[in-house]
Amino acid sequence: MRLATAQLHGRTFIGLIMEENKILDIQRAEKKLFDLTSAPQTVIECIEMGEKFINHLKQLELWVKKSNETESYLYSFSDIKWLAPIPNPRKNIFCVGKNYREHAIELGSESDIPEHVMLFSKAPTTVIGHEEPIDPHLHLTRELDYEGELAVIIGKKGKLISEEEAMDYVYGYTIINDVTARDLQTRHKQFLLGKSLDTSCPMGPYIVHKSAVPDPYTLNLMTKVNGEVRQNGHTKDMIFPIEKVISTISQGTTLEPGDIIATGTPAGVGKGLKPAKYLKPGDVVEITIDDIGTLCNKIGE
Repeated sequence: MRLATAQLHGRTFIGLIMEENKILDIQRAEKKLFDLTSAPQTVIECIEMGEKFINHLKQLELWVKKSNETESYLYSFSDIKWLAPIPNPRKNIFCVGKNYREHAIELGSESDIPEHVMLFSKAPTTVIGHEEPIDPHLHLTRELDYEGELAVIIGKKGKLISEEEAMDYVYGYTIINDVTARDLQTRHKQFLLGKSLDTSCPMGPYIVHKSAVPDPYTLNLMTKVNGEVRQNGHTKDMIFPIEKVISTISQGTTLEPGDIIATGTPAGVGKGLKPAKYLKPGDVVEITIDDIGTLCNKIGE
C-alpha cells in the first residue's frame, strides 16, 4: 500500500497508488462509492488512524477495481503534481550521519566511523516533492551535494522504545535526498544551516507501508546525476540499524505519528569524488530504492 499527497487543478488530495501509473483520489472515491466523507485531510492523519484506516483503504481499493466509473477519482501520474507525502512535517526531520562505513571514510578517514548513532536535523521548510525543483542558492553555496537515503516514517507515539519493539513503531518508508551545502556545513561546524536550505529535502514520491517492505535491509539504493551512477549502496551496510536509531532517539525524545527519520547515505556523494562533483543548475538527481520507487528532482536555474 502506497500513500501520496498530490495536486490536480490546484486541489490538494491524499492519493492511494494503484497499478499502471494511476493514483486514486481517496476522498472523491469514498464519496462516489460509499457516500462518505470520513477520509482524513493529510497523510499524517491517515497514519494516526492506524490499522482502521488501512483496512478502510483495502476495502476502497477492492470496490474501485470492481467499479466501471473511475474517471472522476482515478488519475494518471502525468496529470498530477506530486507533493511530498508529508508536505508539512510537524517537527524537524531526524537524520543519521555517517551511517555507512565507506561514506564516513570518503569524507574523512576510518577514524570518522562513528561509535554511536550520530544525529542532526533538517527544518520542515526544506521539504519538497518528487519532480519539484531544488533551489541552488547560488548566493550562499557553490558546493551543493546530494545524499540518497531510505527514510522511515513513524506510525505511533512512543518513548523509551527498546530495539526489540522498535519496528512496531514503523508505519512505512520513503526516499529522501538529503541535499547539503558542504561549504556551509564546513564553515559553521554544525550541520543545521548546511542541511536546512529551503528545498533541500526532496521526499517521495509516496510512502510505502511496511507490509510491502518485509525486510528493509535487503534494498539496493542507487543515485544518478544526469544519468551517471554516483551511489550504488545497500541498506544491509548500515552501521546502526533502524531499530537502534529509533531506540536511541526515543530514549529522551517522544516519537509521534508522521515523524521522519532519514537513515543515512552510502558512499558516492559529490564531495567524496576525486575531483569533487557538486550539483549545478540543470542537473537531474534520481534516487531509486528497491521496493520503494524513484525520487527525481532537477536543480533549478
